[in-house]
Amino acid sequence: MMQLGLSRSYAGAGFDNVMMMTRAVLAAAGFGVLTEIDVQATLQEKLGESMERYVILGACNPPLAHRALEATRQIGLLLPCNVVVRQDVDDRSVTIVEAANPAVMAEIVPSSGVVAVAEEATARLESALAALDEELA
Repeated sequence: MMQLGLSRSYAGAGFDNVMMMTRAVLAAAGFGVLTEIDVQATLQEKLGESMERYVILGACNPPLAHRALEATRQIGLLLPCNVVVRQDVDDRSVTIVEAANPAVMAEIVPSSGVVAVAEEATARLESALAALDEELA
């Protein structure tokens, strides 16, 4: 089974620091953050439920998004690329960063244009995560 996300975990790096560095490495890899959903705050406000810190960043690389949309307009249903920054549910001193695996997009929409975009997006996200590893090592 294909891995849903590309994942890293950082013990003791601090949630806010990991969030800041995640934004920086995404930008360096050509991804802008279009949306930010604070799941913890939303669930607290709407349902009165508490949970660990959990933020979903909607990351977009405009040239890749354009190429994917040229391949098929329906790809917009799978955009932008979600990147989750969250505290580990069992150990809140550990921050986890997970990026949606673009290869999953290519499996759902197996056109050659989408596959090529997914391969490049995967390489860029893996590069961003490697840079995050270096920054937080």
